[in-house]
Parts: sequence; C-alpha cells; structure tokens
Amino acid sequence: MRSHLLNDTTAEHYRRSVTEGVERVAARLAATDRPFTGVTVDALAPLIERIDLDRPLHDTSAVLDELEDVYLRDAVYFHHPRYLAHLNCPVVIPAVLGEAVLSAVSSSLDTWDQSAGGTLIERRLVDWTTGRIGLGPAADGVFTSGGSQSNLQALLLAREEAKTDSLAKLRIFASEVSHFSVKKSAKLLGLGQDAVVSIPVDQDKRMRTVALARELERCTAAGLVPMAVVATAGTTDFGSIDPLPEIAALCAQFSTWMHVDAAYGCGLLASVKYRDRIDGIERADSVTVDYHKSFFQPVSSSALLVRDAATLRHATYHAEYLNPRRMVAERIPNQVDKSRQTTRRFDALKLWMTLRTMGADGIGELFDEVCDLAVEGWHLLAADPRFDVVVQPSLSTLVFRYIPRSVTDPAEIDRANLYARKALFASGDAVVAGTKVNDRHYLKFTLLNPETTPADMAAVLDLIAGHAEQYLGESLDRAS
Repeated sequence: MRSHLLNDTTAEHYRRSVTEGVERVAARLAATDRPFTGVTVDALAPLIERIDLDRPLHDTSAVLDELEDVYLRDAVYFHHPRYLAHLNCPVVIPAVLGEAVLSAVSSSLDTWDQSAGGTLIERRLVDWTTGRIGLGPAADGVFTSGGSQSNLQALLLAREEAKTDSLAKLRIFASEVSHFSVKKSAKLLGLGQDAVVSIPVDQDKRMRTVALARELERCTAAGLVPMAVVATAGTTDFGSIDPLPEIAALCAQFSTWMHVDAAYGCGLLASVKYRDRIDGIERADSVTVDYHKSFFQPVSSSALLVRDAATLRHATYHAEYLNPRRMVAERIPNQVDKSRQTTRRFDALKLWMTLRTMGADGIGELFDEVCDLAVEGWHLLAADPRFDVVVQPSLSTLVFRYIPRSVTDPAEIDRANLYARKALFASGDAVVAGTKVNDRHYLKFTLLNPETTPADMAAVLDLIAGHAEQYLGESLDRAS
C-alpha cells in the first residue's frame, strides 16, 4: 500500500495517474454538448449504492472507468454556455493548474512551519485585494472557504467591536434581498435571526437608504445597539448593488460597522469598464469577496478583508503546539492568528497563478463581457412579449417570468414556470435557476460564462416557452 503514497519514490506513478485523470476529464469536456445529461436521483443513486467501498479495485484505470459512470458522465458542467443557473463560473486554466499543484504539495495555511512561501503568497494577495478595494494601509484579511464563512467572520468582528454586555440589544441591518448567510450568521453568533432588521429595497432591488436611516434612528432611540449594516454589492437573485456611499455616510453617523458583501460583485475590482459601480466600497470596515464567483476560480476561493488589521484579533487564539504567543514577538507569520479555521488549503495559489498568467485586466475583461451580455439579454427579454423581466442588470443576472397570452391566473402561471424549469433541467439542454418576486415564481439567468451568446439565451428562452406552453396545454386538456 505504500506505493500509493506520494513521495520521491512514487513520482512516476503520480505523473501517470494524474495524467490519465486529466486526459479523462479533457476528453469529457471536449465531448460535452450540453450542461447536463438529465439523469435522475432514482437512476444514479443505485449505481453508487451498490459500490462496495470495502472492496477496492486496486487499479487507477478501473477506478476512473467507474468514476465515469457515477460522476463524470452526469456531472453538471458549468463551462457549457447554456449553464445559466447559479453563481458558478467556468474556471480558467492557470487556476486549475494551481489546484493541481496545491493538492499535491498539500500545504496547510494555518502556520508558517506548514506553508512557508504559501503564507507569504496569501498575504501578498490579501494586500493586493485590499489595495484594489482602497481600504488603506492598515488593512488586512484572510482567505476563507466561501462567502458565508467570510460574512460570519465579519459579523463576529462587528459583534466584538460593538462592545456591549447584552447580545439581545445588538441589531444587524441588511436589505430584504441580502444573502441568507446574514441571518444564519446572526443565529450562529448567539443573536438570533430576529436581530437582523430587514430593510426594504427600491424598484432596482437596492437598499432604500431613507428606510435604513429611519430604522437606525428607531434602534438607537429604543436603547438598542446598531451592530452592523450589511450592504450588498451583487445580490444573489438580482445582482443589484446597494448605494454604498450613502450607506457609508449613515454608518459613520451612527458609529456602525459597515460590511460589504461583494461575494458576487467583487469581479468589478478587476473590471476595465465598470469599476465605478462599487464606488464607496473603500469606506467599508469589512468586505467579503468570492474569487470563485467572478474571478473565474475553482471552488473554493474566498476572502474576508478588513480596514483595520487589529480587528482580526477577535478571531485569535494561541495554542502552545501551534502558534504560541512568542511567535508574534519573533515576527513569525501565522495565518491561523486571523482565521476561524485551523487546517486550511492553499487556495490563494489559484488566484496567484491566474494573476501571474493573465493579469487583473484579463480577469476584468472576462467579467465585463458577461456584464455586457446581461444587457443584451435584458433587451432580448424586454422585446419579447412572452416574458416579463424584473430589473435592468447591474451585474450579470436576469430575473424573468414566462407570461402566456391565454392564461391570467397567477398561480397557474407560477406552475407553468416551475414546470418549464424542471422540464428544461430534465432534458439537460440547459440549466436555469429560479426565485420568487412578490411571492410569484420567476426564472433566472446567472450569466458568468463569456462563451454564452445572445443566440444561446434566445434558444433557451424558446425552450422555456415551449415547455411552459406544453404544460399549459396539458393543463387545459385535463381541465376540459
């Protein structure tokens, strides 16, 4: 069994095995003509359940053959131009190369003596990102596994900075279309979901700052503590960007921590054309970025950035076996001092490889392309009488709803849209997402693939309309 350990004596085995795996994936990518096969849970689950994990195959080729049947063949492929569903981006090759390197070396980014150069590379990328945001010379941050974890740590810092003996008095303010992780974080931090005050949005799905001001005043008048305002730069459902300068002014007025959830909109940090859409982000106390959404990085790759490095002390604990206090005096950099995690992957390497190969402008140009594509998609939808589109895109998301000419019952239209999404997914021809707007069911294009074209969007809209019309026709037949 030692022949499977990666070391100096098995380097050739490693090379052959990984090469064979890469060739299998490359062949699958080259042959993929739709984002999904349409396989069902009932069809796939028995294949996986019948595999006896206590009886290994002892052969990499055989394992890859098996993997083809239980995973590769039926995976949902985000690189396909008709995958239009969630915030999953196609990935760039330099980042995939970085993934291969970091997996093989398997550095752990908690301490210097487990990572060496990895620690310095992550710190350099944190500095690069805080510089792009404009947080100032005292800024710092740390890589995380994703936006939910980044938001949780940001609100942990805000809770500690609020300096109150009564958690029951703390309040967090976020728009009604903010990410669910805000309420989840409040619960995990002992505040309860009721601690999150939902602020209404305008017709463009942006937080209403007049309503925010009113709620902040009400909070302080009631003797409560405004712990944090979470502004969103790229909501999950609409891609909307809250008015950051106005929110920053209110946070300053009420001495409230300003967190910007830019998990989606962080691509604008590299944008060549649209950077001004997130002006005001530089006034935040903390920022969440997800490189695996709009920097075209593989999952996972996220970071929490803060204006004042000293606030990260709230996540610091010292253990003699890992990061004793003497290491601070010795100026030994341990990233665990600012992280909620201990063992942590060297995910920063993927972004490093990307920047060193493509440059920030290369990333920004790709993100600008999908933002431009969303504008074309909005015009396409606005001109099509079969669909109702909700808002003009701020980033690359379109929310819309099929509206039949012959049916006026909103509940029946809901069912037609739900059926169309489900039928489309089952066909494998395209994948779209769904959400609710004013309690009605809508569909969603999340455009993160520069290879997607207006023709792709038009074809998918025709497919959606066809499935919805089929449902409505069958429904009317049943009714009669």
